[in-house]
Amino acid sequence: MSDDAATTGKPLFTPFNVIAGIIVVLGLIVTVLRFTAGLDAVTNLSDYNPWGIWIGFDLLVGVALAAGGFVTSAAVYLFGMKKYHSAVRPAILTGFLGYALVVIALNYDVGRPWRLPYPFIIQQGTTSLLFEVAACVALYLTVLFVEFSPAAMEWLGLKRARKLVVRLTILLTIFGVVLSTLHQSSLGALFLIAPAKLHPLWYSPYIPVFFFISAIIAGLSMVIFESTLSHRFFADKMDEAHLKEKDTVALGFGKAASLVLAGYFIIKVIGISESNNWHLLPTNYGLWFLVELLGFIALPSFLYAVGVRDKNIKLIKWTAAWTVLGIAINRLNISLIAFNWHLPASERYFPHWMEIVITVFLVTLGILAFRFIVTRMPILYSHPDYEDH
Repeated sequence: MSDDAATTGKPLFTPFNVIAGIIVVLGLIVTVLRFTAGLDAVTNLSDYNPWGIWIGFDLLVGVALAAGGFVTSAAVYLFGMKKYHSAVRPAILTGFLGYALVVIALNYDVGRPWRLPYPFIIQQGTTSLLFEVAACVALYLTVLFVEFSPAAMEWLGLKRARKLVVRLTILLTIFGVVLSTLHQSSLGALFLIAPAKLHPLWYSPYIPVFFFISAIIAGLSMVIFESTLSHRFFADKMDEAHLKEKDTVALGFGKAASLVLAGYFIIKVIGISESNNWHLLPTNYGLWFLVELLGFIALPSFLYAVGVRDKNIKLIKWTAAWTVLGIAINRLNISLIAFNWHLPASERYFPHWMEIVITVFLVTLGILAFRFIVTRMPILYSHPDYEDH
């Protein structure tokens, strides 16, 4: 923060810096308490509810919203959509930070975090779905780090190393798409073993497909959302190409999101039909399910289509924010709200305030890291020494 103030000439004690500083201090205090006093001191987790907000939000929502990296790189490098090239580095940076924070959050949730690497070293549990998820997330985090590294190498002046990594772009993109397809769907498959715990309207044999398709939607919407915030707060760091292509990215990704949302709506209805759960729609949970289905899937699909047709960039940007919220609600519905739905209210899980503090702390760290990087490295502009490449 002090470096930012020194380089930009802005005051150090801005409202953002003060609030972020308070959150970081509280987060560090709770972190010490978590790792010295155990889970019971800072969480409301139990045998009935072993997965709380650290899994529901920090992992499931975080992984979905970090999907912009593989979606954007696939569009540009595999499908040849070069007009979206300005969105690649911001999307990869967002994805890299998102996955890094997911791994950090897992250390809070695991009872003995030092045993996190055990499946790779000691217990070769290759038949476990969790092992597949862990392996893919770890490998994809590595891929994202390598994909992000050219920006850091340009900043550090490591020309030879950058040249080597750039040659691997296509291979890294393919590897990233394969890994993302595997673990995005596998996160949904984790809930296939809980048909008695997850509400029938959200439980479906198609849930791995639901998770993968909704991750694509989240990635497309998150690129628009992140681009909107970057143009709002970091416009001075952007070159002419990034400033010119902002509307192109919004229109292109908005169109794609509208089409994918329409397909997602259709398969969600097919899922209800296949399970024959129409009779559950008039219930309280059914009404909430309709809010998700109509308000966060059908509605944004329509709004995206209208925005693209009318070239209404403002509508597309607001729809992207609404869609990101909808993906977060969907993941929380599956992991928390509609999970253990049959238990009495007294036994239902609600996060401890310290759990919420840790979640806000991790999100704040991600924002601070993003700001630190984009204000120093060539993320939102092309480095003058490498423009020809």
